[in-house]
Amino acid sequence: MNPEFLLKHHDSAQLWDAPTGANPGLTLASAYGQALAVRQLRIHRGEQPRGYKIGFTNRSIWPIYKVFAPIWGTVYDSTLSFCDGLGDVSLSRTCQPRIEPETVFGFARTPAPGASMDELFAALDWIAPGFEIVQSHLPDWKFTAPETVADGALHARLLVGRKLPVASLSQSAQGLQAMLSSATLALQNGSATVETGQGSNVLDNPMRALHYFVAELRACPDATDIQPGDVVTTGTWTNAWPVRPGETWTAAFSTPLGNLSVRFVD
Repeated sequence: MNPEFLLKHHDSAQLWDAPTGANPGLTLASAYGQALAVRQLRIHRGEQPRGYKIGFTNRSIWPIYKVFAPIWGTVYDSTLSFCDGLGDVSLSRTCQPRIEPETVFGFARTPAPGASMDELFAALDWIAPGFEIVQSHLPDWKFTAPETVADGALHARLLVGRKLPVASLSQSAQGLQAMLSSATLALQNGSATVETGQGSNVLDNPMRALHYFVAELRACPDATDIQPGDVVTTGTWTNAWPVRPGETWTAAFSTPLGNLSVRFVD
């Protein structure tokens, strides 16, 4: 496995040739090195990083996937889109795609070194509901934690809904945390509710997941710090559910996030 192999399978939406666990020398550290090398390949061909995704922040799904700590990966201009409540997302060249309803943060500035929760809050511009479309290039979504990192942190697409200025919601990190922890959602496929979730599923609070991620990013050799204008999506409030072209999914979030719907196309 090398960066060229990883990018080839990403572009072709093909499963990896080797079964899960077939790379015993792949550690989390080496997997992040591989992912950052793929990031450079994508930059060299014209794609631009637009932020990050955090995965496996929902502890309730850890036993399902056998991954027991958060991971992170890059979001690109080619995988990111915005809408005002309803957006179309193509599933072309995705591999075993699934949907995750999430909280997305937009940054006005780079957080302070060793940022406290209050300093992290001060760096934010907006929050929004989001759908991350995740994918796996290993059969049946069976993998090891390092394999998920090497596999682009399972990122395929990110749809961001209506942006809400942070300053209009709360004047403090504590207030925003309380608001998000108590928020709930119903995830719907068409008119059928598939699962319900809550903000406290995400490392107890999406702000806490964001704070955790910033420290992890800065501890990773050669990783690029958060830049002004970057987006970070903080992990699913529910399990990840398989999706297909022709379906319309809705995340009905309670206050403050509101609703977000996505139509899947080929």
